[in-house]
Amino acid sequence: MAKDYYAILGVSRDASPDELKKAYRKLARQYHPDVNPAPEAQEQFKDISAAYEVLSDPQKRQMVDLGGDPLSPNSGGMPPGGSPFVGFQDIMDAFFGNSTSRGPRSRVRAGADAVLRLDLDLTETAFGVEAPITVDTAVVCGTCEGEGTAAGTHPVTCDMCQGRGEVQSVQRTFLGQVVTARPCAACQGFGTVIPSPCATCAGDGRVRSRRSLTVKIPAGVEDGMRIRLSGQGEVGPGGGPAGDLYVEIHERRHEVFTRKGDDLHCTVSVPMTAAALGTQITIKTLDGEEPVEIRPGTQPGTEVRIKGKGVTHLRNIGTGGTRGDIRIHLDVKTPTKLDAESERLLREFAKARGEEIVEVSKQAGGFFSRVKDALK
Repeated sequence: MAKDYYAILGVSRDASPDELKKAYRKLARQYHPDVNPAPEAQEQFKDISAAYEVLSDPQKRQMVDLGGDPLSPNSGGMPPGGSPFVGFQDIMDAFFGNSTSRGPRSRVRAGADAVLRLDLDLTETAFGVEAPITVDTAVVCGTCEGEGTAAGTHPVTCDMCQGRGEVQSVQRTFLGQVVTARPCAACQGFGTVIPSPCATCAGDGRVRSRRSLTVKIPAGVEDGMRIRLSGQGEVGPGGGPAGDLYVEIHERRHEVFTRKGDDLHCTVSVPMTAAALGTQITIKTLDGEEPVEIRPGTQPGTEVRIKGKGVTHLRNIGTGGTRGDIRIHLDVKTPTKLDAESERLLREFAKARGEEIVEVSKQAGGFFSRVKDALK
């Protein structure tokens, strides 16, 4: 008769995966041979591990619910009177190599990369800066140095899989008997178990920690660029090698300049008279104040350049630090309201230049009058 795996774990037949795991861990701590020296503890522990292996696998659990025993070589995993066909994936595994032993997987694995956002001002991205950052990542456990075991203890070979990291089961199909392999439920595929986990990291070999670093931002970085800090990311399980830390640059909006590549753009408004007569204005650049000459007769939309006062070119840092330009776009302002004296002076100026002043209202009225006459 098939074993009652639900009864072995002491759970109901509708137990959830979390309930199965909780029951298994509780019983495993109670009957593990390293904890319980009783002669029957080893067999009890094997039954508990086998029960969890079966019930944690949806396909095997379905076989149990139908009355079969997936781990019984006699029944081949079939329920009494049931179909001789098993899952298609199991057949494919058997014929294409997944049923062969892959060996236990290592507890030491590489860590993941981490990304940190860093907000910088335009001056900092233009000239570079050494910025302090705070990183919250997994680091090697200082208590066990990544081993995951309590002081004076070491991982021991799994009794369920004998260190292979997987267990095999035989199933009968229309093609014959198929041997399939699954990760061992007792050791989770590691081939070893930790009877006394480290109290600090609970056997993971790593803990969360907040630490301070200094990242060197090169001159000329742009918004959205990432700076890679090798080995400063997440430490892997079992104290594995750390991933990389990527510092993503976000440039704050500047109150005057708009950046386009290595050039800085800004708009400056000048009065109509200043544009006509010429003048000198002062621009506050990233390096300090800079005089700018406005030539007489400057037209709206004219661009004035200040060479070499923009952002440092990122690729030319080692060759003298070539910089972009500042491009000033001049907006010539025409007065919208004139008092009587200003209007008189402008009319005299236009008269002296021989410019004809056309009254829009009169011109428009004359045009419509001529159209009306033409229609008549």
